[in-house]
Amino acid sequence: MGVLSKISVNRVLLLLVLLTFAAAALPFISYAPNRLVSGEGRQLWDIRPDMAWGLAVACLLLFPLCFVPGKPGNILTLVISQLLVIAALVTAGTTATYLAKTGSPLARTSLGSGFWLGLGLMLLAASDAIRRITEQASWRWLLHAQMFIFPLVLLFSGTFNDLSLLKEYANRQDVFNDALAQHLTILFATVVPALVIGVPLGIWCAFSVARQGPVFAVLNIIQTIPSVALFGLLIAPLAGLVKHFPLLGSLGVAGTGLTPALIALVLYALLPLVRGVVAGLHQVPRDVLESARAMGMSTFQRFVSVQFPLALPVFLRSLRVVMVQTVGMAVIAALIGAGGFGALVFQGLLSSAVDLVLLGVIPVVVLAVLIDALFDLGLALLKVTNND
Repeated sequence: MGVLSKISVNRVLLLLVLLTFAAAALPFISYAPNRLVSGEGRQLWDIRPDMAWGLAVACLLLFPLCFVPGKPGNILTLVISQLLVIAALVTAGTTATYLAKTGSPLARTSLGSGFWLGLGLMLLAASDAIRRITEQASWRWLLHAQMFIFPLVLLFSGTFNDLSLLKEYANRQDVFNDALAQHLTILFATVVPALVIGVPLGIWCAFSVARQGPVFAVLNIIQTIPSVALFGLLIAPLAGLVKHFPLLGSLGVAGTGLTPALIALVLYALLPLVRGVVAGLHQVPRDVLESARAMGMSTFQRFVSVQFPLALPVFLRSLRVVMVQTVGMAVIAALIGAGGFGALVFQGLLSSAVDLVLLGVIPVVVLAVLIDALFDLGLALLKVTNND
């Protein structure tokens, strides 16, 4: 018992490895004779047994690493997890190419639930290993970023061209590009007005506790309204305004479309922004403000030179929440005709086209992760600058 109690176990990695073995029981790919027919799940060992054995051996190598403590074990975990991710991607692409050559030209090969679950678990294992390897935010960011280099090389080299998802993209490239432009338009058209309204409102609340109660009460009520309900509530008032003031219609205002979507998304963005500004300004130490006052700084000088720089990291974290939240909620805005990737998602749901749904969902996930990563990098650089 004494020897067993001294054994260090990485419980997170152990759970992820066990779940990965369970994912092997799920279909690796889905094969359909054409686009209109539902796909049939196929196990990897039924199609490419050599590759299935290779992936199984690589997964087995992770199991003993659950009991290897310290940085060496975590580095090996990161390396093997990345190799598994790359191997799974290469296997999926080459399997699709193999089926395309041996089957019908109209056949569609989609990624199965086993692939998605296994890929997600290995990415989590790699991310957990990075967190244990270093505590420096900048190094963590670099280690996370390098994980996507080889997958991008595979994507642009045409390895995945025979997958149904890439075929769907090739058929709808113009639609996809328009959806991307619309989604980015919604994002920035939401964030800019939210900043213009939320930052001054947060500063106004920060200097008076009495103002915070009513302001946060109203913003909390807005936040509790479901997004679809808020979009619907704005349709009738805006349609009435356009009817009584035709000039608004000529400016692009309408009961459906971009206008109600932007109004609702801006309202949803205000609470995190205002809270971030208030929390950032309140966490500035009082002795720092007293020192600045003793140096003869005016209220404006103290705010610009002392409070704002110290409150900036907290504010950037709240802005990150707003931008990631807006990227996701913009998908729902497609229900009222705002466009974006949500239009692809709902079009795919209505036609039971899973690839079309994924064509809308995956870019939203990538966009949210990219924004989050850029904010992480900015905060890491800001921390380094402040330490210097």
